[in-house]
Amino acid sequence: MRFISGKHMRRRTFIRSAGATLALPFLDAMVPAGRLWGTNANTLNAETTRLICIEEVHGLAGCNKEWGESRNLFAPSTAGRDFEIIDDSALVSLRDYRDHMTIVSNTDVRNAEAFIPPEIGGDHFRSSAVFLTQAHPKQTQGSDIYCGTSLDQLYAKRFGQNTPLPSMQFCIENLDQAGGCTYNYSCAYTDSLSWASPTEPLPMIRDPRVAFDMLFGAGGSPEERAARRATRRSLLDWVAGEVSSIQRQLGAEDNRRLDRYLSNIRELERRIEMVEARNTSGEQRELPEAPPGVPDSFTEHMRMMFDVQVLALETDMTRVISFKTGRDAQNRVFPESGSDRSFHSASHHGNREEAVLEFNKICQFRVGQLPYLIDKLKNTMEGESSLLDKSVVMWGSPMADANLHNHRRAPLVLLGHGNGMLDGNVHIKAPDETPMANAMLTVMHGLGHDDMQSFGDSTGELALNWPAGLPVDSGD
Repeated sequence: MRFISGKHMRRRTFIRSAGATLALPFLDAMVPAGRLWGTNANTLNAETTRLICIEEVHGLAGCNKEWGESRNLFAPSTAGRDFEIIDDSALVSLRDYRDHMTIVSNTDVRNAEAFIPPEIGGDHFRSSAVFLTQAHPKQTQGSDIYCGTSLDQLYAKRFGQNTPLPSMQFCIENLDQAGGCTYNYSCAYTDSLSWASPTEPLPMIRDPRVAFDMLFGAGGSPEERAARRATRRSLLDWVAGEVSSIQRQLGAEDNRRLDRYLSNIRELERRIEMVEARNTSGEQRELPEAPPGVPDSFTEHMRMMFDVQVLALETDMTRVISFKTGRDAQNRVFPESGSDRSFHSASHHGNREEAVLEFNKICQFRVGQLPYLIDKLKNTMEGESSLLDKSVVMWGSPMADANLHNHRRAPLVLLGHGNGMLDGNVHIKAPDETPMANAMLTVMHGLGHDDMQSFGDSTGELALNWPAGLPVDSGD
């Protein structure tokens, strides 16, 4: 165990045993005696904003210009602060978080479009690579892949190098396409959001068990991890003595915070164990190709991955996360959405109003997973502020109208205040033909990349806060 006694504990304190390594969340004991909270940046890193980037694949029904957009199924009818999220909006589940929400509409992801005739039809196999890079992928199935460096990795390189994990990458769907990528595009373009360089896509973690073990160092090797699980002992059992030693030195509030953190770990561990037991029982699975730790339920899987992410941010194990929640052409059915149509077939609605609304049910369901994460961040405190106040959650899609594979007027939503970067409670409708990269450039400047002159195909910044006193615009 590494524990600093005396005036204060280090911001990143680990409890180690033979079977586990456990990082602690921020505690009052980590503030040097005699100092106010947040006055020692080296101790607390209080102003470092957390960044979570989430891709919603294949656009939204509300980005269908012929009808969905006119019904405000994504973008509200008015820009500014006096906007309404209607019942049919894909964002309806986020109504309660409007004070932390910045809706950005009418921006384009033109680098996901076909530039030359041989690229026509390959939108599914370009889009994910473009979302966080805003760069146009080279059409190839060889090893000479080339795209761009993603914004999460630009941030991680500058502000994530003093954390144990500079960044973490997660996904929901199977990424092993076994040669299933066509239009002469490498599967590398569909299998990752994060690019460490234009030639280095980063792998993504799908299995909650793998993510859990990575975060908590639960055993130094696969064999040690298997041996520990075979004992049916919790990760916390291995560090119980060290935890008790620390708790005796903490105040009442710190102990309550630590107890909540440990309870969250144990609950996540219990849920992973239940999923693994169910998936190895011999019962028929909805996802027979998935590892035992992956739930068949989309909601359960999303929540587990969100839980891992919040624990990682809370302990400052990482400050940068990317999360790919699906595949453009997936044929998964989401019964909880109220639709019995598969995702991809529903997205090709042919502009028929009834079919657009059917696809919208699925969109609402998928966006409806976000409140679980936002609640978690809002209720996780670091000193006097919540993780939501200290984070930017960037949710969006590089595609707009899935029916047409259109990349114009693509959806983007920012959640959180980003340490004061974002006011929230605003709908920003960009002028026509504004690149989405403009909004991302503004975010990067707010994250500390003041020297960044451009990003992707940006043409300048896009203001993300509504000026005080400016009258509400119709958005037309």
